[in-house]
Amino acid sequence: MFFRYLLSITCLLGLLKIGNAQQPVKLVDSLKEHMFTFQELAVLEDANEGLNFTDVKENGRAHSRFKPNVLSTPQNIHLNRFYWYRIKIDHRATANKLFVLEFFDQTIDVLDAYIPRGDGSYEQINLGDHQDYALRPFSHKNFVIPLPENLHGEQSYYFRIKSSQLADVIIVLRSIQFFVGYGLGEYFSFGIFYGMILIFCFYNLIMFFAVRAPAYLYHVGFMLSVGLFEMATDGIAYQYLWPRWPVWNQYAFGVFLCLMSVFALLFTQRLLLLRRRAPRLHTFINGIILLRVLYFGYCLWIDKSLFNYKFLEAVPLTVAFGTGVYSFVKGYRPARYFVIGYGFLFLGYLLKFLIMLGYTWLNFGVLAYYSMSFCYILEMTFLSLAVGDRVRVINIRRKKAQEEAIKQLHINQELKDDLNRNLEAKVAQRTQELATQAAIIEEQNKELSQANATLQEQRDEIARMNQLLNKDNQLLKQDVEQVTLARAMSAGLDFDEFSKAYPDQESCLKFLAELKWKDGYQCKKCAHTHYYAGHIPYSRRCAHCGYEESATAHTILQNVRIPINKSFYLIYLLYSTKGKISSHKLSETLGIRQSTCWAYSKKIKEQIAEKKLSFKESNDKGWSELLF
Repeated sequence: MFFRYLLSITCLLGLLKIGNAQQPVKLVDSLKEHMFTFQELAVLEDANEGLNFTDVKENGRAHSRFKPNVLSTPQNIHLNRFYWYRIKIDHRATANKLFVLEFFDQTIDVLDAYIPRGDGSYEQINLGDHQDYALRPFSHKNFVIPLPENLHGEQSYYFRIKSSQLADVIIVLRSIQFFVGYGLGEYFSFGIFYGMILIFCFYNLIMFFAVRAPAYLYHVGFMLSVGLFEMATDGIAYQYLWPRWPVWNQYAFGVFLCLMSVFALLFTQRLLLLRRRAPRLHTFINGIILLRVLYFGYCLWIDKSLFNYKFLEAVPLTVAFGTGVYSFVKGYRPARYFVIGYGFLFLGYLLKFLIMLGYTWLNFGVLAYYSMSFCYILEMTFLSLAVGDRVRVINIRRKKAQEEAIKQLHINQELKDDLNRNLEAKVAQRTQELATQAAIIEEQNKELSQANATLQEQRDEIARMNQLLNKDNQLLKQDVEQVTLARAMSAGLDFDEFSKAYPDQESCLKFLAELKWKDGYQCKKCAHTHYYAGHIPYSRRCAHCGYEESATAHTILQNVRIPINKSFYLIYLLYSTKGKISSHKLSETLGIRQSTCWAYSKKIKEQIAEKKLSFKESNDKGWSELLF
């Protein structure tokens, strides 16, 4: 690949030699190398993949279908289809050197070479990147085939080629002496290129550990991805890194190409501080990264042939370059080196893209062929300068901030000293004033102590009088409650006065429970006399059998749905009128429906009729006798 720049020269020579017959190449001692081009190559497309070597060799049924090549560099226009190529070499001239045939493009999947022997037969040599690297005749990144020594006359060489990528069928004839020197020079140039990548990676890795800036780490990932991608493309990786993994070699370049794009975009985000300076652009780049990863997953798991569409990397490249231009226009100084570095890479990619589209006049030599490699070196150089410039800008800002902070500290110290002096003067003045006020306060405290002693005596006297008043109030309250209760037991109270004795349900239940169990508790089921408080207010639960009895159970109030205090007053009214009050009057007084009052009063009147004699004998119990 290193001497592909000879292609342009041989193209011009081929234009002068175009004719109808395929032209053989003569082997002479002075020949160092020769690239087969134009009609020195004959091509036959095997559309149905039904041709074998017997069909295409001389006197074969498909031999006449070979057509002269009209391109300087033939390509497999239809991917995954077999193409047959034929070259002719004239061995009649004197040649005491050894020669080899070299195929430059390492992306050829199948390369079956048919080399003539001295006895008229052919030797088949199977090459291609589908084959294990150890099976190659020469340990070289390109496909190299040795020419036999004992051939005479004009001989035809046949090659069957198939590739899933667009491959350049570049066949070069070299003397073994020239091939060795050329190979050493080419590998030396590769060593310089990859050595520079390693040096850049080591430098940026040291910078990362020194300043802990993630941008350096992303830059290291980007450069390693670039190096591995170039090695996978040049065939160096297949030779030295994974010679026994031909399947992995088919799509390894796609993996590193994806990593290169992802690390480049992450580096762009970090270096240009997009999260803070351009949040929307930062989010947009995250979307591009996600789409690139999804596309990579689709290529890896569904259709590996899509790895060949390398021109799609123009999208992340353009996004990164445009982001750098935007940041530089917005005044971010470290973006200048970033723009220059990506500018070189963008130009190299554009040159390659135009050559791929057919603008072969741009392929003006080794500089054009290795343009991406040169641009990668320039890009990595300027990106390292960009990171360094960013750190330098940060250090300048940090130094400036420190100087301003020190200056402000001096100003603050002077202000602090002035403030302390003023405070000391004011404290001394205030201390003197406080000493004068302390003497006055001390005199006032003495007077206040005397007044407090007098107030303490008065407070004690007031407390004693309050205690006496509380006792009197308590006795008076008890007397009022007793009088009210006594009146309630007799007659003549209205509902408001009656409610003072029985204001709510709890007081009614308490009165009913005390009245019900005044002679002691006895369980209705087991006659046990010990109990616990029940779940509802003022109910009692037997300690022996667990039977729980409410305060209204077995009374006239059992299952009554009107409020219990109104039930009390209804009984009281019936008792006080000896059952002569009408249900209409009761309904009006209590605010209860007349039918309810009639039903309930009927029940009470029956109680009155049953206990009429008891009332005559013990009138002191009053209306409460009707409750049971």
